[in-house]
Amino acid sequence: MNVRLLINDPPYRTEKAYNALRPAITLQKEHKDAAVRVLLMGDAVVCAIPGQVTPQRFQNVECMLKAVLARGAEVKAYGSCLDARGLRPMALIEGVQPSNMSELVAWIAQPEEVLRF
Repeated sequence: MNVRLLINDPPYRTEKAYNALRPAITLQKEHKDAAVRVLLMGDAVVCAIPGQVTPQRFQNVECMLKAVLARGAEVKAYGSCLDARGLRPMALIEGVQPSNMSELVAWIAQPEEVLRF
């Protein structure tokens, strides 16, 4: 099983990033053979910034991304979205790589499940 998650919203203004990563983590736990790829686009690239401090009772998206990465997922942050927000020079969470349109198209062109958040 191959699953691609495309996340567009920032980590804390809405719950879309959180709601995308929850099933990704559960899928990895319950289906060890599942290949999970996460692409952060638009304001979701902010999810890849390390050192996030969240208020009590909020899930920390950085920790969730690290959990997904630790279980073998690929996580990419769309490069032009990083550039548009001045984030390209910043370090990203270890394991998150910048991506581009060609890679996005290759991911979604494969016969796999694509979920958008």
